Amino acid sequence: MPSDPGAIFGGGIHPRYYAQRMQPAPAEPVSVLIADDQRLVRTGFRVILASEPGIDVVGEAANGVEAVDLARSRQPDVVLMDIRMPLLDGFEATRKVLAVSRSRVLILTTFDSDEYVYEALRAGASGFLLKDAPADQLITAVRCVAAGDALIDPSVTRRLIARFARSIQPAATPAAVASLTAREVDVLRLIARGRSNTEIAAELVIEESTVKTHVGRVLMKLSLRDRVQAVVFAYETGLVVADQAGS
Repeated sequence: MPSDPGAIFGGGIHPRYYAQRMQPAPAEPVSVLIADDQRLVRTGFRVILASEPGIDVVGEAANGVEAVDLARSRQPDVVLMDIRMPLLDGFEATRKVLAVSRSRVLILTTFDSDEYVYEALRAGASGFLLKDAPADQLITAVRCVAAGDALIDPSVTRRLIARFARSIQPAATPAAVASLTAREVDVLRLIARGRSNTEIAAELVIEESTVKTHVGRVLMKLSLRDRVQAVVFAYETGLVVADQAGS
């Protein structure tokens, strides 16, 4: 085993898929389930994560079905989910994990593809990270996702969703949208356009703390896990369309 666990997966990560402005999250205790069909990969991730105080690896799954079963029984904070696995792929496993647990899903893959990112987000994942991420970035990613943050930068998410939303016929607007106030709809649309809380506050001429309150209420009312899912929701329901986002 290399002395540097990060060497197992090589160095660096494609900048499009890493939240470059992401700050280190507080070192709160985090439980993690690793789902990957390659034993060596699972062992490597376990070595990296187990070396970090406060992170507890509570299980390993070699396929998607095992991942769902272990998520149901052990309720980890974060599931590291590979995309290509036998019996059940990572996308479908993510949907099932979210249905049976309180876990958040961080997709890990060697496939550098916009299509994979988009499908992962639609499945409900809170983040997407390539397997060659250095050890410290993997640890930070796990902690951030556990804390409820989305791993992918909102502006990157907007670009991805905008690209694929052009070919999607918007679904009927869910009844839950009627529960949003006019200001909450404004905030949701700005989230979907990649605005940060600071930028939203400036545009709407309100305090940043008020923006945070609105964002929290939007996520709660629409039963969304994070800002990334809010972006997906806004595009797929037609509240924001690709051309609007680019203007």
